[in-house]
Amino acid sequence: MKKYFLVIMMGLLVSLTGCFEEDDSYSLGKIWIGFGVIDEVSTEPLEYQITMDNGNVLVPVASSYQQWYYHDSYDSHSRLKDGDRVLINYTILDDNADIDGNATEYYIKVNSAKKILLKGILDITEETQDSIGNDPIIVKEVWMTDSLLNFEVKYWGRYKTHYLNLVKQPGEITEADQPVELELRHNNNDDIEDIPYAAYVSFKLDSIKIEGLDSVQFHVSGIDYDGETFDYDGVYHY
Repeated sequence: MKKYFLVIMMGLLVSLTGCFEEDDSYSLGKIWIGFGVIDEVSTEPLEYQITMDNGNVLVPVASSYQQWYYHDSYDSHSRLKDGDRVLINYTILDDNADIDGNATEYYIKVNSAKKILLKGILDITEETQDSIGNDPIIVKEVWMTDSLLNFEVKYWGRYKTHYLNLVKQPGEITEADQPVELELRHNNNDDIEDIPYAAYVSFKLDSIKIEGLDSVQFHVSGIDYDGETFDYDGVYHY
């Protein structure tokens, strides 16, 4: 899992969101930061957009660096592709506002885009127990967006790759199993714990859907470095 120091960026996210809601004027000196998913609209010609967590659609028309978006015809220096989750820093150039001033589509310049770890839920078995690990993890924030459960986490390490997973017991999930028990697991790969890292990770909740229902209750738990239990209760509507 790639590691990023994102504490400062998270502060920007909070402050700049307010600016976006209160001021509808656009300037090349303003930036916005948020989470979204890349959607490839067509390949010939290549067209793509970013669907943000709040439902807004960003249409990149300029970029501060070349080939930030991946396509099969592009070289190996490209980084992102269709379906990737991103934390994007952008400048709004224009929008498609109606006569009442309401807009949901924005034309932007991409200032930077970082890929966010996006995974499904794993079944925990004897074969996967060791690789999943059970090392402590600090959950700074958790939130839901559509079919994703998102975490801001902190952990200690130095130079090895760490792994994060959201796991459940194997087997078919029924209505009687609610709330579905999930665990946030961390494998530090026997790394030395002397440098604090912050990261974001998102998990797809599709695998806990129950046939015949339009929502499912779930409970997430985890353990931090003091042995304290993290708990989160949520409802996934689908």
